Amino acid sequence: MLHHFVVFVLLVACTSAQLPTLYEYYTADGITSGLSVDQPYFTLNGKNITILSGAMHYFRIPPQHWRDRIRKLRAAGLNTLETYVSWNLHEPENGRFDFGSGGTDMEQFLDLQTYLKIAQEEDLFVILRPGPYICAEWEWGGFPSWLLREEGIKVRTSDQTYMGYVTRYFGELLPLLTDLQFTKGGPIIAVQVENEYGSAPTKDLEYIRQVHDLLRDQGIVELLVSSDGASAGTSGTLPDLIFQTVNFGGSPTWNFDTLKNMQPGKPIMVMEYWTGWFDHWSESHHTVDNDTFYGIYNEILAYPASASMYMFHGGTNFGFLNGANIGAGDNSGYQPTTTSYDYDAPLSEAGDYTGKYEIVKELVKKYNPVETLTPDQPELVPRVAYPSVTIEGQLSFDEITKLVPDIVTSDTLLSMEQLPINDGSGQSYGYTVYRQYSLNIPADSVLTITGHVRDTVMILINGVLVSDSLSSSSDLNSFGYYRQANSNITLTSTDIEDATLDIVIENWGRANFGNLYQQFKGLIDSNSVYLNNEELTSSWSIIPLEFKKSWNTQVFQWNSVDGGLANGPGLYRGTFTLEDDAVDTYIDMQEWDKGIVIVNGFVLGRHALIGPQQSLYLPGPFLQQGENEIIIFEQFTPAAEIKFSENPIFKTV
Repeated sequence: MLHHFVVFVLLVACTSAQLPTLYEYYTADGITSGLSVDQPYFTLNGKNITILSGAMHYFRIPPQHWRDRIRKLRAAGLNTLETYVSWNLHEPENGRFDFGSGGTDMEQFLDLQTYLKIAQEEDLFVILRPGPYICAEWEWGGFPSWLLREEGIKVRTSDQTYMGYVTRYFGELLPLLTDLQFTKGGPIIAVQVENEYGSAPTKDLEYIRQVHDLLRDQGIVELLVSSDGASAGTSGTLPDLIFQTVNFGGSPTWNFDTLKNMQPGKPIMVMEYWTGWFDHWSESHHTVDNDTFYGIYNEILAYPASASMYMFHGGTNFGFLNGANIGAGDNSGYQPTTTSYDYDAPLSEAGDYTGKYEIVKELVKKYNPVETLTPDQPELVPRVAYPSVTIEGQLSFDEITKLVPDIVTSDTLLSMEQLPINDGSGQSYGYTVYRQYSLNIPADSVLTITGHVRDTVMILINGVLVSDSLSSSSDLNSFGYYRQANSNITLTSTDIEDATLDIVIENWGRANFGNLYQQFKGLIDSNSVYLNNEELTSSWSIIPLEFKKSWNTQVFQWNSVDGGLANGPGLYRGTFTLEDDAVDTYIDMQEWDKGIVIVNGFVLGRHALIGPQQSLYLPGPFLQQGENEIIIFEQFTPAAEIKFSENPIFKTV
């Protein structure tokens, strides 16, 4: 019996060794052509190919885990990796670029060239989606907020000012990518022109032509594609120049038949088959059951069609980089996305295999006629629940604001983007404090903010919070949140003289879809502030709380917690020591209310008791041997400990 087993293993090994790699199969005789759509099926370098792709965004994955996630994608049998490119990360300030060595807080995520080279090393092709608009449930759909400083700018149009910035950005980005194209020996087989432009509220096809021409002029020679819902038809693209794909979460046959009628005689492809869905704060965690996933993915491959799964691995909206949905421009229909971008994908937020992963392996093996060598599934990245950390230091809100160097004095309200900081680029993320000194506030005084706030507001008098905490989703309908127009609050039941009034506004994420054109945050020109019907119009001190790493890692003079924890807003600090190599974990935030978590100076993400997300994924590479520091900016009620979990925590809302 043992002899037969050894022979079987040897036969399997020989068979596997005889299979070509993906690149050997498609390039063994040299490269003469790229991805072709000149017939009803795809060919790559003259050979038939079914594109079997999965989306994974380099900016949502710790770079130390890039290879692990990419190898897991290849081990499922897929042959292509798809990723967006994030303009707001690569040019976070006007004219300051970061592609992995620019010194920004997200620097470690931004070596796009290395990410694409790893994909090729792991035997994968690449579909690149450089935007400039990417949607992606990402802050302002990938646009850098400093664009808003240009009065009258119209993003996603041929507006000369906007296109000037796009041209400059592409002039920095695309030269990094041209040598990584397939026909030049690299992994990129296709490049997308903009993104879902058929869903744009205002369409300007001259803009699409200009983006197309920029890509070509900058040396992009591979297939150019668009992606849209099938119902958009050709309204968002140029069919004579750009190959069309569709996006959907169901009804593959209807979508593909519609695409076939729009684009006869061409291959059929879904660029985004939505494997799950994302979460907004105050919603229940979204899932798509495995049977539904199996049925749809099977129908796609059986059609037959090529497909890219969105997402194959969702990852995390680290820092302040989550996007939002928005209804009307007044912010009343605002829906901020959570820090977790798990997406109920085949690979979980932390890179675990799910039931969908096994379904992908099964169906890809069933339908892909080209058999190539694939790696064994990598072992799971280990994860633990570390011992709880006791809060050992705290700073009050007043003490926090005294540590901010860039305080702006203004006689008018300025949005965060308009503040004269960051070399003229304004404030992109975080909180903005609007302060008035020396106010006399009689008993029962009413403060009114006109319009809809963008996006949450806390009111403090003499450093003490007087507005209510966010303890349930229904609180979003009350003062302090975006749903209520012209909201007001009674400040005090007693007279207060010579008072300091703080209005603290949070940017909870700029919208990534829909009405993108007015994305100012803070107190904007449609807001006015009244105290007892008298407008406060002058002498504003505006304090940006950006929570950049350079500020977060200062040596603060922390106050003792021996007398108990003061209610927020405030900073709360705990430390713990690791003697061994760090591994992944989750921070359990169920006992905290709302705010952000900072680990070793890096803003990990947001927490909110209203859910559904109740834990924050903390990759081991963000920790270090020796002392580690966790700081929580808690807006309302702190907990005495920071707890950990081996697994993510969601609650039903």
